[in-house]
Amino acid sequence: MAKGAFLSTETERERAFLVGVEWRGSTWPVDRSLDELERLASTAGADCFGRITQRLDRPVPRSFIGSGKIEELKGFVERLDIQVVIFDDDLSPSQQSHLEKKLGPEVKVIDRTALILDIFGLHARTREGRLQVQLAQLQYLLPRLRGMWSHLCKEQTRGGIGSRFGQGESQLEIDRRLIRDKISSLRRQLKELQKRREVQAKDRSESLAYRVALAGYTNAGKSSLLNLLTGSEVLAQDKLFATLDPTTRSYELPGGRAITITDTVGFIQKLPHGLVEAFKSTLSEVLEADLILKVVDISDGDWRRQLEAVESVLAEIGASNKPALTVFNKIDVLSNDLREGLAPRDPSAIYISAKTGQGLNSLIESLSRNASSNDDLLSVLIPFSQGRLLSIAHECGHVIEERYEDDGVLMTLRLPKRLSSRFTPYHI
Repeated sequence: MAKGAFLSTETERERAFLVGVEWRGSTWPVDRSLDELERLASTAGADCFGRITQRLDRPVPRSFIGSGKIEELKGFVERLDIQVVIFDDDLSPSQQSHLEKKLGPEVKVIDRTALILDIFGLHARTREGRLQVQLAQLQYLLPRLRGMWSHLCKEQTRGGIGSRFGQGESQLEIDRRLIRDKISSLRRQLKELQKRREVQAKDRSESLAYRVALAGYTNAGKSSLLNLLTGSEVLAQDKLFATLDPTTRSYELPGGRAITITDTVGFIQKLPHGLVEAFKSTLSEVLEADLILKVVDISDGDWRRQLEAVESVLAEIGASNKPALTVFNKIDVLSNDLREGLAPRDPSAIYISAKTGQGLNSLIESLSRNASSNDDLLSVLIPFSQGRLLSIAHECGHVIEERYEDDGVLMTLRLPKRLSSRFTPYHI
């Protein structure tokens, strides 16, 4: 090494190869799905040097893909010095083990679920987020523990000196028991955090602010939209799953009405069920919202499929019947002709650019309409002694007219139905 030279601290990117299967009746073209898998691999720190695909009606039980395709894959792995092979679908533990034996001990074989779990592990920031990822990772790992300690079992069955070590429990059984114990511990910790989250949610509910949740495919621009609306500085990067932990910011609508807007974890097609389960406490932010904004990257050719994937996850967590508004983002990337062709698709949708601010006024107007859609129109005379009611009127309602009288404040306002009863004694 030359004098004065520095060692690089950057982790060397792995050389990856992708494997996809074109299933009969699949709604996602295999090439598009592999394009997304390549972006996931890049986010996790790998460079992809090729891909192969195969048409199948169902997975091959032992090896997932056919033996001829495995030999083709092995040739690519050897010629291109591949370190990790990534399958676009879930592999069973036995399939993964068989493929690793066929491809050689130096090659890792993982599936889409393992890749997404790895990315979540990189990007989790809060304690709850890290616990959720650990839980999902251990649930994935548990059935994949296999005979790395099998030599001990052989010694026990053979008898003689050394055969009595570990009697009663093999190392594999110990590992499984330890992981089950850790899973139970993580679930207990998450349950405690969920209780705290429920208390916080109750506090927000009692604050009476109208609640909006941003939901959408990963990298659709939810964090950018939150930053644009609220002036916050939530991390917004052109990466899949750049942010995992929910972020809530307050926002004041025209007229002074306060609402909260929460950015949630992004969704993806083939999102591992274990992750949906692990992140249910985080996704409860969506269930507690008064309105869901489904943010869609309209510049992506697969936006329709992405929207379907989002709606599928919303249905899985029980949020499919919540009031929702579709927000098509990134219209600044489209040509004028394409923009003009968007309007008939969904007359209630909003078209914006979180980058340039285009269409933001339309979104704010729509938020105002939705926030006041179930409001009551009231005329009240509130005594000066009822300061809390005056605050609620300004923070949670839309004051149309206000005049100070000798015995109180005369108001005409729109107010959510759930609050109207508090003002009943002061109706005019």
